[in-house]
Amino acid sequence: MRLNDISRNIRVRDQRGSGGGGGMPGGKLGCGGIVVVLIGVLVFGIDPGTMLGTVGGMSGGTTSAPQSGGTTVEESCSVNEYSQESCAALSSLDATWQPLFQEANIPFQQPTLNFYDRTGRSGCGTAQSAMGPFYCPADQGIYIDTSFYDQLSRQLGAGGDFARYYVMAHEYGHHIQKLTGTNDMVRQAQQRNPGAANRIQVAMELQADCYAGVWASKNKSAMEPGDFEEGMQAASSIGDDALTQGRVSEDNFTHGTSAQRMEWLRKGLTTGDEDQCNTFETLLG
Repeated sequence: MRLNDISRNIRVRDQRGSGGGGGMPGGKLGCGGIVVVLIGVLVFGIDPGTMLGTVGGMSGGTTSAPQSGGTTVEESCSVNEYSQESCAALSSLDATWQPLFQEANIPFQQPTLNFYDRTGRSGCGTAQSAMGPFYCPADQGIYIDTSFYDQLSRQLGAGGDFARYYVMAHEYGHHIQKLTGTNDMVRQAQQRNPGAANRIQVAMELQADCYAGVWASKNKSAMEPGDFEEGMQAASSIGDDALTQGRVSEDNFTHGTSAQRMEWLRKGLTTGDEDQCNTFETLLG
């Protein structure tokens, strides 16, 4: 995928070389805009009066890019090839999703890309390389130790730049869920129905996969031959059944099977329509 432009306005923080001390303190989309996912009363048992509906009448906006520890965006993004790719992906993701939020009059906040090496700090607690890339809704940050991409390629057999962009786009999908209120509704639903917590989490993760596919579809002009296959291989490699080699019951899955992850990434890629990403209705309705 040809992503070469890095906006100077992206939000980046860099904890590498800081020993973890430089970190931060502890709907459905569609119909001409973004509408918060409505997670059904019958599925989650939530009072309809507390559910979020179509959001309107609010103005969008962004915040300026912060610097961290004297490190500029340019310096952080040029540490290595993976850093450059991550920043280029973030730039493209911001540019793709922000207009959709503005069209729907929903406030938009850029996420912050946080680089760390082995260990770091996030608003959700300690960041560790073994955790892999993750999104922290508490500080709206995407956290990544870029050495994960070597593991993705060598150990999981998912190489190629599009596989790495898919990882970034998936985490950004969680940011979309935070901004639309889906994240908070999911946590509420899991507390109300702990027996279904894993199934609800799977639906949330698969929606992020679908959003990743939508982003790629909306940037088809940047895609290259083989990108689709790289994405499918990556999605297959990080399915719960693949990672556990079948040793864990599907009832305990938290991200979905390889087949499910491929299905929802493919749906986003082929439709380019965020309306098609209502995994909650499909899986839990």
